[in-house]
Amino acid sequence: MRVASLPRRPRRRASRRRADRRTLVLAGVAGVTTVAAVAAEFGRVWSRGDAPLPQETGDVLLAAGEAAAETMAVARVGYQEVSIYERALFNLFSSFLISFMSSRGLAHALRRRKRIGPFRNLRVGDRHIHHFIPGISLAFASGSAAFLVRDERIQSRLALGFGAGMGMTLDESALLLELEDVYWSERGLLSVQIGLIFTALMGALSVALRLLRRGEEIVLP
Repeated sequence: MRVASLPRRPRRRASRRRADRRTLVLAGVAGVTTVAAVAAEFGRVWSRGDAPLPQETGDVLLAAGEAAAETMAVARVGYQEVSIYERALFNLFSSFLISFMSSRGLAHALRRRKRIGPFRNLRVGDRHIHHFIPGISLAFASGSAAFLVRDERIQSRLALGFGAGMGMTLDESALLLELEDVYWSERGLLSVQIGLIFTALMGALSVALRLLRRGEEIVLP
């Protein structure tokens, strides 16, 4: 007995629903990992810093505010005191991660709405302008400028633009590899998202921890 195959449109919708669920799961895992790292550093600074511990005060919220301010001071001083190369690496990883996830999130939202603030789907004639085009332009411009300028502080800031351009471009890497719009297909999502999100997240967190430890050495007694 021959089983009739599903029509193409329902099959495509089912594939997109699976892709959407995987996108949400990956975003959730990345978010939980980031929150856990921030919470761990906050607890570390609170236990070592000047803010009274919860068992030592009657106003826990006030003590938590003091610990939060001290944590921000640790991060700010650590960012300023690490080497230019570590700062540039942190900028690169962080901007890549933010750009990659923002691009994916905006693309997801624009599937249901024509415009979100200044963001919308751009068309020139019948051609859809994908976000890898401004991404490549931004990465090329930032990378070229980094070779031309002499000031290392400016070079570390240019890493922000380079990382953002990489995020926008690699978010559509499946489209570039397949030479067709597979952005919302299973081919376009799973391997790209798992590899890039977690590589960038772990890289950013590892550099951030070095930055924070340096800040602790200077700020905390």
